[in-house]
Amino acid sequence: MTDKAKTLMVQGTGSGVGKSVITAGLCRRLYRDGWRVAPFKAQNMSLNSFVTPEGGEMGRAQAYQAEACGIPPHVAMNPVLLKPSADNLSQVIVMGKVAETRNARDYYAGRGKYIEEVRNAFDYLRKTYEIVVLEGAGSPAEINLRDFDFVNMPMARMADAPVLIVGDIDRGGVFAWMKGTYDLFTEDEKQRVGGFVINKFRGDIDLLKPGIAMFEDMVGKPVLGVVPFYLDLFVDEEDAIPLGPNQSPRGGCPALLDVAVVRLPRISNFTDVSPLFHDPSVSVRYVWHPSQIKDPDLIVIPGSKNTIDDLEFMYAQGLSEAVTDRYRSGAVLLGICGGFQILGNKVRDPDHIESRKSEIAGLGLLDMETTLLPEKVTRQVRRPTRASPIFPEGFEIEGYEIHMGNSRFESPYVPLFRGEPGDDEMSLGLTDERGNIVGAYIHGFLDNDGLRNQFLRHVRAKRGIPEPATAFDYRTFRAKQLDRLGDMVGDNLDMGRIYALIENKTEKAK
Repeated sequence: MTDKAKTLMVQGTGSGVGKSVITAGLCRRLYRDGWRVAPFKAQNMSLNSFVTPEGGEMGRAQAYQAEACGIPPHVAMNPVLLKPSADNLSQVIVMGKVAETRNARDYYAGRGKYIEEVRNAFDYLRKTYEIVVLEGAGSPAEINLRDFDFVNMPMARMADAPVLIVGDIDRGGVFAWMKGTYDLFTEDEKQRVGGFVINKFRGDIDLLKPGIAMFEDMVGKPVLGVVPFYLDLFVDEEDAIPLGPNQSPRGGCPALLDVAVVRLPRISNFTDVSPLFHDPSVSVRYVWHPSQIKDPDLIVIPGSKNTIDDLEFMYAQGLSEAVTDRYRSGAVLLGICGGFQILGNKVRDPDHIESRKSEIAGLGLLDMETTLLPEKVTRQVRRPTRASPIFPEGFEIEGYEIHMGNSRFESPYVPLFRGEPGDDEMSLGLTDERGNIVGAYIHGFLDNDGLRNQFLRHVRAKRGIPEPATAFDYRTFRAKQLDRLGDMVGDNLDMGRIYALIENKTEKAK
């Protein structure tokens, strides 16, 4: 335990510049240097969330950063999470539990009641760890929102944290973006800036150095590092669906298993397919139009924050018919959470929890109906598999549930997982008697290497695709990639000067 942890904050010139990745990289580097370190983001807006061991919901990015720190995720690391459910409407989750649903104007007007929760959460981390690495949100220079902001400079002030400003050079105009951000700070805020980080650089660094020198002369603050573009590096993305090498049908290689993931407008927890995305024997591509589906071996309908509206999108695009047609032609179909609900006969929302519509017909591929309820189910799940057309008995799986729907089954199906008292085993996961369709409420179950490899073995057998020489070890891959991230960030930043900022001019020996 420590009386008062040191702090460092990562802010950015805008959304998507790499704040979450730089934060995770710094967390990993500090952890490997021997510190007890934790991440913190006062408020996050994302549909990619995680459930802690205590059953609290938090942003997936902070769960990933906690993994980089070698510690379990805790809702104090992300005390306020906003999950957009419709245009200008978000579910507000405070310390892991749903508090209310608000539009932006009402949320900002009532922000004061969340600040004490944020303060208490941060104080808990600061008393528990040696260093807390804070992350900002969006841009700290949105002058129209200055009075409402408690995530960026006000949080730095509360934490008494030095601030690094991250700019994305790959978008162009990085010096103008960084200087414009700095110029819009108050004098007090400028004093908190310890330096700048240029992210996503590719090219000749010598051509960049004169610009760095001129920029430093203009603002009187150092550029503390230039981080290279990291296309081949795995990270848990906060919002952006990742890009990677295997994104064409079989990639020209008949041994690749071809996976089409339906890109829903309000897709949530797309990290469920990350283990497939990074498996070198699998090709994963996102599809949002029937012309893109082609002839996949596996179709995944992922989670959704607004199942009814996303179903309407599928109907409008013709995706519903295309998915059904490919399934009936032999593709294996997997629906996860909201995608599971989409496979049924009907989805109802009588209290308009997510949608303005009260109900919609599903794809009718599973004989079930789902009703959305006000109370959200959030829990971690550890279960063994049942014997089924897909799995043998006894595979241990870990995952988590995040859903507001209760599904009722009109026909019997084969449960995939053995439940505990009170569980509806078919809601946890099910398949038909041939193993052609799979539905599950459990997020993250494909992270389990044995279960995932058995599932892919089942799909390959149905589609006549040979087994790869080596099964993909996703857990080992994640750990190695986190180490790579820590090395990439740490080796390209001036860690001596960053430690001096953290230690208030007293650098800890490494």
